Amino acid sequence: MQKIKTFIAKDIDIKRACYVIDAKDKILGRIATKAAAILRGKHKVIFTPNVDCGDMVVVINADKIRVTGKKLTDKIYKRYTGYPGGVRKVRLEEMLKKHPTQAITLAIKRMIPTGPLGYRVIKKLRVYAGDQHEHKAQKPIALEV
Repeated sequence: MQKIKTFIAKDIDIKRACYVIDAKDKILGRIATKAAAILRGKHKVIFTPNVDCGDMVVVINADKIRVTGKKLTDKIYKRYTGYPGGVRKVRLEEMLKKHPTQAITLAIKRMIPTGPLGYRVIKKLRVYAGDQHEHKAQKPIALEV
């Protein structure tokens, strides 16, 4: 009887790549799920849950995303300032006007587990409002969502 061994990825086994996602006229949730899976490394055969084996993701045209239904007016992002009565609420429509990259960043960030590994994974995400980005040297691979 042959013994089956579980493969655990190590830093020397991991080959990192850079992907670019064009968010123009794409749905927010679809972009976020694809980007979160790539950041974690779930698209790779050597995926190990407790090792950062994901790739870098660059999202462009974040100001041109779409949402379905009445999410523009009904979806509310809440944050707490730390002071009594300090709950701040912002609708998605306002957030896209003031900080267009924030909606995609929050959607992806909330799909990644918290903790030391999650904090390391989220640092490989870059979101830009326009179609220009400064990661041409990484030779990003265009990814269709």
